Amino acid sequence: MTNKNEIAELKARIAKLERDAKPEPPPKPFVPQPHQQYDPTAGMCMPPSALAAMVNAVPDHVIREIAMRDGRAPTGRPGMIPTSQQSSGGGSANVPGSGTGWAHETPIGPPPGINWVDAQLIADDVKQRSKSKP
Repeated sequence: MTNKNEIAELKARIAKLERDAKPEPPPKPFVPQPHQQYDPTAGMCMPPSALAAMVNAVPDHVIREIAMRDGRAPTGRPGMIPTSQQSSGGGSANVPGSGTGWAHETPIGPPPGINWVDAQLIADDVKQRSKSKP
């Protein structure tokens, strides 16, 4: 009988050792989650009573007028829509003081007043050289 118990114990021990000897499966590779674009308005909501009050605050004809005016507005760069149409007037619109934003042309050359800086540097150079002579 001890033989049967001993054999059963040995078989159980062997089974346990074989289970422990099996290598663990490799971990799953890291897969990043897809990027979710941040939406600051995602959780926004408004009670229907507040929305109804806003809708009733502005008459329909005003909304139609705004929509019609926006549809006819000139397109271009955002923020650059002119407030009034300006005529070119034969090329005289790009004159300083005409309200177009143009200015007089600036000639290329040394900036004004640089002659005074040059004079100071030359005087300092002469002074430094006279000190260094024995």
